[in-house]
Amino acid sequence: MKYLSEYRDADIAKRLIGRIKTRATRCWTLMEVCGGQTHTIVRQGLDELLEGSVEMIHGPGCPVCVTPLEQIDKALLIAAKPNVIFTSFGDMLRVPGSDCDLQQVRARGGSVKVVYSPLDALALAQKHPDKEVVFFAVGFETTAPANAMAVFRARQLGVQNFSVLVSHVTVPPAITAILEAPDNRVQGFLAAGHVCAVMGYTEYEPIAAKYKVPIIVTGFEPVDILEGISLAVNQLEERRHEVENQYVRSVRRSGTEPARALVQQVFELANRQWRGIGEIPMSGLRLRDEFAAYDAERKFGVGGLKVTEPAACRAGDVLTGRIKPPQCAAFGTLCTPERPLGAPMVSTEGACSAYYNLAKYRTADPAGAAP
Repeated sequence: MKYLSEYRDADIAKRLIGRIKTRATRCWTLMEVCGGQTHTIVRQGLDELLEGSVEMIHGPGCPVCVTPLEQIDKALLIAAKPNVIFTSFGDMLRVPGSDCDLQQVRARGGSVKVVYSPLDALALAQKHPDKEVVFFAVGFETTAPANAMAVFRARQLGVQNFSVLVSHVTVPPAITAILEAPDNRVQGFLAAGHVCAVMGYTEYEPIAAKYKVPIIVTGFEPVDILEGISLAVNQLEERRHEVENQYVRSVRRSGTEPARALVQQVFELANRQWRGIGEIPMSGLRLRDEFAAYDAERKFGVGGLKVTEPAACRAGDVLTGRIKPPQCAAFGTLCTPERPLGAPMVSTEGACSAYYNLAKYRTADPAGAAP
């Protein structure tokens, strides 16, 4: 298949690994900011193959994982209401809230449905005018255009029984927060190609210049990632700090202009909580005032809800690269895919699930956990 099989070519991968090891004069620390890239790195053992030349640490690149506990609890409160049809992508159903998850709400009689697009949720609202249909709008900039389109179309069609529970976050402020942390070790980033396909990468350029770090827009297959790492290592060895685009087959510098324009028309930047991390200023999206009628937090009066994250879950340390999942004392013991403490263990892009699914990590000695 074009643009897939050639990016899984073992011979090309071996040559890239050799190139990286030859080029690196020291061990460089890079962070990938995409859960899909994390799973490829761990599943293919790329981090182990590059040991001694590059250390890969996993960033807050899973949108499900960074959705804060308070947003999950808001979703649970809304979904339990008798006149509501609560819709979501399937990866949110088993993310734990304070007391349960959406799957359990459905088992107790709540109307919780999996949809494949926010426009499917809008169609449900048109089909059931006697119900309030809510879509859980979670994600980075990648999913924002489709969610913006659903809200835009709802207003255009005059559909009043549709709303969205917005939990959108944006990548550049998260990268900035990581770089400004006093214990930061990251020397370069692999940026998520699908985010940049929508938004472009002009927002990364001032970050690379200010903090003197290379940022490489990278795809998701093994060869993509190894080529991205190679470009980052080249820059570090040459003391350069630029934004480079490895994912040229899908990404332009300016992104996709119509999608960006729609997002800017419907959403505006706002402070946003990140699970396990806390509030990052101007790191999220919220509906503009002219679309307030479609804001589920306002419609159902749950905007002021605040909750405390479980102390045993070290999701924040995992999501900021301070520890690897097996270094959490709860990993594989108190926290498993069947009984998760946090979203990184159940999300298909979560770092904890990536490690847990490799049997060699399941019995990792928690005594090695970082303090």
